[in-house]
Amino acid sequence: MPRTSTLGKIEKEVEKLSPQEQLKLVEKLAHQLRKTGITMKKQLDWSGLYGLGKGLWKEDAQEYVNRLREDRA
Repeated sequence: MPRTSTLGKIEKEVEKLSPQEQLKLVEKLAHQLRKTGITMKKQLDWSGLYGLGKGLWKEDAQEYVNRLREDRA
């Protein structure tokens, strides 16, 4: 008989719960994860994006903005 993992056993038990009970379980798990800080967003490293747009525009940035403003008027 194959040994079932703990997670597999839990999944089978969760399937037996009503939708309301499953939702309550999800809310409890989410609360627990927030409390432990596992869902905290990582700081973005913007320095890796520096210079990626170079060469995309063939005109000065201020000229481009001015042209866009003229088009709106």
